[in-house]
Amino acid sequence: MTTLHLLLPGSLDQLTGGTLYDRRIVAGLRAQGRAVGVHELDGGFPQPSAAALASADAALAGLADDAPTIIDGLAFGAMPEVAARHAARLRLVALVHHPLALETGLDAALAERLRASESAALRHARRVIVTSRQTARLLADFDVPAARIRVVEPGTEPAPLAMGSGGDGPLRLVAVGTVTPRKGHLLLIEALGRLRHLDWRLDCAGSLDRDPTTAAALRARIEALGLGERVRLLGELPPAALEPHYARADLFVLASLFEGYGMAYAEALARGLPVLGTTGGAIADTVPADAGLLVPPGDVEALHDALVRLLTDAALRRDLAAGAARARAGLPDWPAAAARFAEALADV
Repeated sequence: MTTLHLLLPGSLDQLTGGTLYDRRIVAGLRAQGRAVGVHELDGGFPQPSAAALASADAALAGLADDAPTIIDGLAFGAMPEVAARHAARLRLVALVHHPLALETGLDAALAERLRASESAALRHARRVIVTSRQTARLLADFDVPAARIRVVEPGTEPAPLAMGSGGDGPLRLVAVGTVTPRKGHLLLIEALGRLRHLDWRLDCAGSLDRDPTTAAALRARIEALGLGERVRLLGELPPAALEPHYARADLFVLASLFEGYGMAYAEALARGLPVLGTTGGAIADTVPADAGLLVPPGDVEALHDALVRLLTDAALRRDLAAGAARARAGLPDWPAAAARFAEALADV
């Protein structure tokens, strides 16, 4: 049996959306009887050092000729020269969660370098697998022919419906996402800072270590707005530790500026939670109109107004929760996602 290889930056055990996708697809392919080798690259991608690029080059050089080789887009887009050296010998597949150049917080020069790098790298991929229709559309700007693209949306783990706070005490809000500029935590705090007259509490679950500068700015703003008793930054939580926060939540909130799919939003839908999000990237494809309120990304006024509606209108929350409960039935599961992934590789 031909071994399929996956290369990704950092450990496969990381608690990020992209790595969770990689991990569940690997598990699903193995459950189908596929042999899958995992190769963990230096975690410095997408801005790798020369040593990191040399290590990736060596990892590819060690694979057998004609091996089907998937490279996570966080690394693939930053290694066009390495991809070029191995494109004729290996069957290279790029797995793009979202284009590197669209990460929030990049200066214009770095964004342009990443755009050029990713465009060049993707020319050497025989197949490009993306996690949403929106990302597939975006890759037209990276000169990727539509015929080479396949969409394989993430699965969602079945979950019990959230019970909510029970109506006693403050409304419970939950946000799940690594604290980086793209996830919009500062925007959310700005909007909530004007709603201290309403009774709410917010739990934020997500790594505080991947972008220490943003995390420090978030802590400082929470303190400056006098929200220290209302907002808890929980850090990165494994699924079992995160589950109680979902269970007692009344509302899921995340002001992401862009999502390649929005796995955290899908996880909220799986629990029947009403959603407050944005229209950034693929979020509007993930969250149905009857399950949440979506506002323009970066618009604090619109975010504030949506929060007012959701915090003061119990009937609206119930209606959106009902929409989320309907949506959960249509969420793809991980075995189905792995099956579609295998189909996407069949003719590579």
